[in-house]
Amino acid sequence: MGRRPALRGADLRSLARRIDAATPPTRDRAVDALRAAAILGVVLGHWLVTALVTDSGTVRGASPLQHLPQLTPISWLFQTLAVFFFVGGQVAVRSYAAARARGVSYGRWLGTRIARFYRPVVALLALWAVVAGAMLASGADLATVRTLLKLVWSPLWFLLVLTALTAATPLVAKVHPLWPLAVVLAVDIVRYGLGGPDALGWVNVAAGWLVPYCLGALWARGGLRGRTTGWVLLAGGAAATALLVGYAGYPASMVGVPGAAVSNLNPPTLAAVTFGLAQCGAALLLRDPLRRLLARPAAWAAVALLNLSAMTVFLWHQTALMAVTATGLLAEHPLPGLHTEPDGAVWVAARIAWLPVFAVALLICWTAFRAHETHERRKPSKTTLVHEGRPAREEMVHGA
Repeated sequence: MGRRPALRGADLRSLARRIDAATPPTRDRAVDALRAAAILGVVLGHWLVTALVTDSGTVRGASPLQHLPQLTPISWLFQTLAVFFFVGGQVAVRSYAAARARGVSYGRWLGTRIARFYRPVVALLALWAVVAGAMLASGADLATVRTLLKLVWSPLWFLLVLTALTAATPLVAKVHPLWPLAVVLAVDIVRYGLGGPDALGWVNVAAGWLVPYCLGALWARGGLRGRTTGWVLLAGGAAATALLVGYAGYPASMVGVPGAAVSNLNPPTLAAVTFGLAQCGAALLLRDPLRRLLARPAAWAAVALLNLSAMTVFLWHQTALMAVTATGLLAEHPLPGLHTEPDGAVWVAARIAWLPVFAVALLICWTAFRAHETHERRKPSKTTLVHEGRPAREEMVHGA
């Protein structure tokens, strides 16, 4: 077989124009952009604050936030899960309403959405089962295997919560976000103010993420109109978070820090939820600028392509980091920013330099495994992408 020619610039421009032309005019492109930004925020955040340190033949996890608290603002920029749940609520409510209008049953609607979530998970778990088995058979340290598997499994909690919220969409579609917010407040008062059990905090795994999800449902019903709402959420959420951090003892980091007594994320605290409200307000304020930007075919094509396999990017980004780290072990000495303790500016500068390498590794993973999410039955050729654009393009521009 001959080698398939690479897409030329003219082909890419043609593809962008065809994706743009195939997009229904009623589609809110800003929603797709916000979802893409949320996924990329999580990926970059993990790459910046996840360190794998080699110590006497054992690989252990570490975080620069533990040694360099001045890096805390990184967690404010890249902990974007609230935006994802916000968009998820908006999309799920609209999708369910459209399905019901077409006579599609709840079971069929839910099955289609859940299948899209979990097809790429099967591939991820299958590969890592083989890798972990091979490592243990070759005599790898059990602590090392446990550390690596934890990085693979840790993003899956997000999918479990998203699955539960999606399944509950018909029930929570009209729940006002103030109700789950009140639950989060009550749980934190009992835990931190009255000395209640820490296990009670796990109620906030559902209630905490239900706040932005219900806010997204309210958005889908037309309840978040005008820029004033965005400013109120942004200013109110930011002020509440500042007060909670400054006067109520909540940690400033919006992600977990090893060794810290309290994590804002595991389980979510009131500070994480109010911070998420500020992020949702910022997302609302960005809608109009994003719509103007995405009127350009090239910008919209990039966002649409990322959304087509967003779950693949999310699931495999930690594997990409670990693949680069493992390859670096072939070097004679530990590589700064890759295997060394994340305790200084040198590590930070080196880690930033490694980000493009992680991105290349993720691109390789995406190329190998994206078909499990897009459910392609055959590998698309250049002709398929540029001239036919099926099935990927249709799902990309018409699917929720």
